[in-house]
Amino acid sequence: MHRTDPGTYVEHEGRPAVRFERTYPHPVARVWRAITDPAELRHWFPSPEVSYEARVGGRITLSGDPYAPEARTSTVLVWEPPHRFGFGWEQDELHFTLSEAEGGCRLVLVDVLSAEGAAARNAAGWHMCLEQLSRTIDGSPGSGAQEGGMAAFRPVLEEYKAAGLPDDGWLPEEPA
Repeated sequence: MHRTDPGTYVEHEGRPAVRFERTYPHPVARVWRAITDPAELRHWFPSPEVSYEARVGGRITLSGDPYAPEARTSTVLVWEPPHRFGFGWEQDELHFTLSEAEGGCRLVLVDVLSAEGAAARNAAGWHMCLEQLSRTIDGSPGSGAQEGGMAAFRPVLEEYKAAGLPDDGWLPEEPA
């Protein structure tokens, strides 16, 4: 995997957001499967149990996240296989965009935030998730987005805070 954007704070349609760009040495179809197939999402997405209706306006249900034990249901906002997938995630919006790139596929992830202060926390979380996504795409998935827990998360969070991403100081409680 080649990192082209370590994760930056941006505005998306006037709202705070964090943006990541990655280039993978795999075809668009392979990366699309990793970001839309529930069997593959479980290896890298924060909520390992995902079910959805593959259409704009369809329901998407996310569950199994140890830091958010209640299942959450939202709406599919964008469904344009194999290039664009977007959906509500609590009060945020997630937008995945895939395009051909030299030698593979470019992924752009934009997390449109409900609050500016979540930028560093969410950027750190997506940083870790995208590491797991890379492993999943390469065919050697890890144990999931929560691998390493808060001990692995905190140093990544500190890097994003040091880079100037807004941080409100809130952290989820460690699961029991």
